[in-house]
Amino acid sequence: MDLKGKTILITGGGSGIGLEAARQFLHLGLKVIITGRNQEKLDAAKKAYPALIAIQSDVSKAEDAEALYEQVKSLGGIDILYNNAGVGVPPLNLGVANDKHVEGALYEIEVNYLGVIRLNNLFMDMLKSRKQAAIINTSSILSIVPSILEATYSASKTALAFYTKSLRKHLQIIGSDVKVFELLPPLVDTDMVTDRNDKKISPEQLVKGLIAGLKKDQYTIRVGDANVIYLLNRMAPEVAYKLINSSKDYHSIK
Repeated sequence: MDLKGKTILITGGGSGIGLEAARQFLHLGLKVIITGRNQEKLDAAKKAYPALIAIQSDVSKAEDAEALYEQVKSLGGIDILYNNAGVGVPPLNLGVANDKHVEGALYEIEVNYLGVIRLNNLFMDMLKSRKQAAIINTSSILSIVPSILEATYSASKTALAFYTKSLRKHLQIIGSDVKVFELLPPLVDTDMVTDRNDKKISPEQLVKGLIAGLKKDQYTIRVGDANVIYLLNRMAPEVAYKLINSSKDYHSIK
């Protein structure tokens, strides 16, 4: 895919992976629009990278998504929609009467899965009207092998992975030129996992892998250990499962 001259919208762009992606795409000469819930983070991002366009929006809210679409449309539209925003709720006991667990699972599904579908639907006609347009959906290494500590997060990312594959095939069948990419990160060193001692890669490494995959039209982009786990799961799924769930944190579940 030729990224030259493109305009990209990055959800969850105020920090972490999204902000690093904004930095690297700006460096490549793209027009970059970021969105997120936290205005302070967006302001800090804008201060660090003045060329950014920052719009406050919560992907879990339908009214925010619709307002975001209208704002982006007024700015001239986009060529690439990068669904980067994601949430993980701290682990809670499974299989017990626990309203907080259900609330957490609903929130993960709303942001990690339904929010992606909502934005894709809103922006689809715009993307179809562009030459070499694309959607990037961020699933996870946990869509390959589930995590005990992040059972509902894993489920939300697995749902997204299946949806992404179906959306790609659907667009190909109807003759659309919109490309659909799936990014599968391993554990990335962000604020969401600061308390984890497991092996992590940097947001910079992840985004470099994403951009390399986009340029090669590699529709499924596995970076770092995500590729290792994918191959291992095909040959020895029990070993892959043990590796994903080998952290000492998993043995503290009560």
